[in-house]
Amino acid sequence: MAPRSHTHYVRPMKIAIASDHAAFALKGELAQWLRELGHDLTDLGPDGIESVDYPDYGYKLADHIAAGKADLGIVACGSGIGISIAVNRNPDARCALVSEPVSARLAREHNNANVLALGARLIGIDMAKACIEAFLSTPFAGGRHERRVEKLSKTPQDA
Repeated sequence: MAPRSHTHYVRPMKIAIASDHAAFALKGELAQWLRELGHDLTDLGPDGIESVDYPDYGYKLADHIAAGKADLGIVACGSGIGISIAVNRNPDARCALVSEPVSARLAREHNNANVLALGARLIGIDMAKACIEAFLSTPFAGGRHERRVEKLSKTPQDA
């Protein structure tokens, strides 16, 4: 059974997207789809399939989110692992690497994730879209999760 589409319930958002060379094609397809859905999308690169370093694009997207230039971000690399680590170096970014919609929903609902990471070599376009739909359509639950999320922006010594 295919995942239910929630995107049509989502208000248009400012979304930033970035990848490395391994995820360039996936990024392009997702960017086009998100624009068609009416989102204000900023593509932070790269602009082609030439080899690039994923930390550069993860840092760039994290800085974009931290500066308040986008509501949410989406990043991708071959596995999604490297670029998610890069994004999470910024204390104002909470990046979750997911491969299915339940984790994407929980990342927003419980962790107030503001960046979604995808592994281009591990999931197809339909699953990537299903993850994004769940991510964009789920609000942060707050409540008991608020205290925990606040600790994520602090050093372990200060938490």
